[in-house]
Amino acid sequence: MSMRGEFSTKTGFIFAAAGSAVGLGNIWGFPTQVASNGGAAFIIAYVVLAFLLAYPVLMAELIIGRATRGNMVTALSKSRLPLLGKGVGVAGLITVCLILSFYALVAGWMLAHFSSQVLNVLGETEISKWLISDSIQRDIGFCTVFMMATALIVVGGVKNGIEKWSVRLMPALLVMLVGLIGYVATLDGAANGWHALLVPDFSKLADLELLLDAMGQGFFSMSLGVGTILIYGSYINKSDNLPTLGASVALLDIGVAILAGMLIIPAMYVALNSGIVIFAEDGSLLEGPNLIFSVLPALFKSMGTIGAYFAVVFFALLVVAALTSSISMLEVPVAYLVENQGFERVKSVWIVATSILGVSILLAFNMQTLFGATIDLTTKYSQPLLGLLICVFVGWLWNRHALLSELQQGAPDMHNTLFWKIWPWYIKCVCPVVIGLIFYFNLLA
Repeated sequence: MSMRGEFSTKTGFIFAAAGSAVGLGNIWGFPTQVASNGGAAFIIAYVVLAFLLAYPVLMAELIIGRATRGNMVTALSKSRLPLLGKGVGVAGLITVCLILSFYALVAGWMLAHFSSQVLNVLGETEISKWLISDSIQRDIGFCTVFMMATALIVVGGVKNGIEKWSVRLMPALLVMLVGLIGYVATLDGAANGWHALLVPDFSKLADLELLLDAMGQGFFSMSLGVGTILIYGSYINKSDNLPTLGASVALLDIGVAILAGMLIIPAMYVALNSGIVIFAEDGSLLEGPNLIFSVLPALFKSMGTIGAYFAVVFFALLVVAALTSSISMLEVPVAYLVENQGFERVKSVWIVATSILGVSILLAFNMQTLFGATIDLTTKYSQPLLGLLICVFVGWLWNRHALLSELQQGAPDMHNTLFWKIWPWYIKCVCPVVIGLIFYFNLLA
């Protein structure tokens, strides 16, 4: 085994990489996108565009990660423009650290609500109420706990940390999702939610906004552009078939997003059936924090005793989804400190985790001004630009023969496959244009 560490099994890598992709956006963002954009029509557009846009970029990150056996800075420095590559790599490191800084705060809210629901079950309602009230102390406290949990996993390295916990957390997430879907499907009003989810309004497919939303969801839900998939790719065994592994990751990520829709949308219509408001004044479905912290808790409360247990499992699901993403984000800068600066892993983990926590605390104290601005800076602007640049590096600045040689290590007949006949020109010409369009329309929004 390499001194850098490797995933010991294909399953370990698939669960880890899919866990990186599966995050809170899959659970609370995707379902309301579906309900607001023509139900199954959006799902169809999302699945198609995820494979037309996100999968090729995911493959680019996997290939250069495994070929260079390095983090984002090292990998991109090995192109024909090393200085530019290094700059893009450093920008990726900064971006992923900023994303984790606000992500940890949101995950802390999930952890607080999970703890609150557990206390409700135990009858400790007074402490429970404090946990779900807005409080700077609560925000910082639970954000700290979440970052410590993330750090303790990453300290273990690839096999004994990331892989070990990914193969536990991802199956647990899937079991919780399927179990909750099964129960919600039996409740009054759920059928209307299934109708909103599964009956397509194909006229919506002509809507440019729907297509852009679907492209954006597919791209961002797979954690592309910030080095998480790239660094995981660098830990894959050379004998593994990369296109097959990449497809497995993409399918699992898409599958979890669709399962989340099968839970959230029927649950919202169950809430509507119970007299709970699920539509905003403009007629759109409530989404994001309003959905997670207002609509669904009100539904759980209306369900009586079983609702309290339902709430515990639901917020546990959100905490797990957040954790599988956060460990991949923390690994990106940690790998850089270990490989490029010569730090020990344990020291690197705690330096990075503490620094990011410091930024999280700064955001918590400046919620009105910095929190939303940081989200916009990273997800609307930096991430798509980085994704575009990775396409340019792989498509235009990397040796085509070197890419084929890397792929042939796990699939000797790669040069005869449909993947190789399409992917090189696609990543060179199509992906940069489409990602550029997403970035342009983000600027106009």
